[in-house]
Amino acid sequence: MRLYVSHRSTYNYEPAAARVALRLKLFPSIYDGQSVESWQVTVNGESVESIYVSGYGDDVALWNSHDPIEAAVVVAKGTIVTQDTAGVVRDLPRRPPAALFTRTTALTGPSDAISRLASSCQTGDLLETVHGLSLAVKDAVTYRSKVTNSKTTAAEALAAGEGVCQDHAHVFISACRTLGIPARYVTGYLQATDDETELLETHAWAEAHIRDFGWIGVDPSNGISPTDHYIRIACGLDADDATPIKGHVVGGSQISLTAEVAVADSQQQ
Repeated sequence: MRLYVSHRSTYNYEPAAARVALRLKLFPSIYDGQSVESWQVTVNGESVESIYVSGYGDDVALWNSHDPIEAAVVVAKGTIVTQDTAGVVRDLPRRPPAALFTRTTALTGPSDAISRLASSCQTGDLLETVHGLSLAVKDAVTYRSKVTNSKTTAAEALAAGEGVCQDHAHVFISACRTLGIPARYVTGYLQATDDETELLETHAWAEAHIRDFGWIGVDPSNGISPTDHYIRIACGLDADDATPIKGHVVGGSQISLTAEVAVADSQQQ
């Protein structure tokens, strides 16, 4: 499938920021199942290129303002070719040790409830366990927008029983790690269908590592593995680690964000 993406994020600073530095993970992954036909990232109209590949295998760019600014407009757009690999992720440019993704973070620390959820899905087959966990998380945490925020932990989301894709991914990752299964957070885009009005086209899911098999993607929000409607961008230990845009602002400004995202079949561009 050929998918066209247009992603515009506008950060407004009031009063004007004396200096802004941005770290951008906005470049689609290249691996078996996904390739880039065309892609461009700009900040305030200035083209930005990747300057290094992270240890996770993500392309990373840096951008700095040289003068006070009132806004930073980040635009990522282009055409990506995807294939349905049943969630299997192979041939990423870098393959860090899977054990790295068993590390607990502040957002993915387990609770007794998460441990019980993980144990209830454990079988002698790791692949079956992973898919079972994905469905169990979907059932345990109802998708509901604006009830959590970027600081909500996996334990808090499970206790509340509702959240968004970030919370689903965090609960799943935390549960996997309690079973010794490496799991990582993934950011990207999803071509939403008409009946998926609650799901934004910026999306998050997870990948788990199966011994002697490799990495498999699962989307607990939808109860499936990623298909050719998904575009993988970056990964990390949790949402904060994998976030596509992270910035540092000098000057004590109040920051507001607006975002516009569209993902469509390239023929409908």
